[in-house]
Amino acid sequence: MQNKEFFAALDMVEREYKLDKAMLLESLEAGLAAAFKKETGENRAVAVKLNPENATIKFYAYYVVVEGEPSADYELSLEEAREIKEDAEIGEYIGEDVVVNDLSRIAAQTAKQVIMQRINEAKREQAKSEMNEKEGELMQAIVRRIDGGVVYVEIVGTQMEGVMAQSDQIFGEKLNVNDKIKVYVKRVRDTSKGSQVVVSRSCAGFVKKLFEIEVPELRSNLVKVKNIVREAGYRTKMAVYSEDPNLDAIGSCIGAKGVRVNAIVAELNGEKVDVIPYSSDPGEYIARALSPARVLMVQLNETEKHAKVVVPDEKLSLAIGKSGQNARLAARLTGYKIDVKPYSAVMAEDDGESTEE
Repeated sequence: MQNKEFFAALDMVEREYKLDKAMLLESLEAGLAAAFKKETGENRAVAVKLNPENATIKFYAYYVVVEGEPSADYELSLEEAREIKEDAEIGEYIGEDVVVNDLSRIAAQTAKQVIMQRINEAKREQAKSEMNEKEGELMQAIVRRIDGGVVYVEIVGTQMEGVMAQSDQIFGEKLNVNDKIKVYVKRVRDTSKGSQVVVSRSCAGFVKKLFEIEVPELRSNLVKVKNIVREAGYRTKMAVYSEDPNLDAIGSCIGAKGVRVNAIVAELNGEKVDVIPYSSDPGEYIARALSPARVLMVQLNETEKHAKVVVPDEKLSLAIGKSGQNARLAARLTGYKIDVKPYSAVMAEDDGESTEE
């Protein structure tokens, strides 16, 4: 039966939604066969063959060849089968063309159902593929619901849902439904309800991407990030450098009058951000990592990756930070275990050693 409009519509759907044509045809053939059996009550196995080249749709119903007398209307005896096909064997299926009088209605209903299912699947797969490519990037999102402390967002421009666990949220940040926020795409995972994007605002990568947005030199790789560590809601430390001696890596990240770093601090709701010049000298790097505290001396044990750092007495609390946060972040940034000592304690230790001698 000719049906040029049917195949023209398939071509349009294939192009518009970028569906795999072979898969679409296979789905339609199965759907049409099932629809035909349901509509007609046909007991025989039914197959449908769609031929886009000459715009034909053919239905085939199959008998199974059985030994002895047939017991069902979809069975043929071996003698009957060999009248149709001389070399027919028991267990073989023999098909015949079936004339369908109401093909257009069956085809239209089934095609619509199958095509919509395939379109939705294709959209989901396309969105998933796009989100996999966006892993490690920032995306705009809208808060859609908050359940048990977990924030669910709609990733703008996609059909994907993003989920942000409490550990991926900035400590102290209050989010409300319909808030527009930036999120960092960590990964895409499959769940029983479909694909889901795991997003974060607490990871160090989130801050790094914010800097890349604000600092052209980072985007162009003229300034590079050696390492970045963070305790979300409190402090971030980022070490940067440039292979161009004429380029000020710190100045590029801070911006004129602090405009660039201040934009990032505003996005982070006032979180402290230390931008530190990286040094290949471990002692110097550690001293810089303890910013904003001033360091008097660094004693290194490179074998054990341990550093003893001496600071002025009045800078001890600044160097260590609240609950040890500044020293802890400096240790993570540099890869050294850091033991911070006040100058007076070191002098007392030295005096004690001198007295013993």
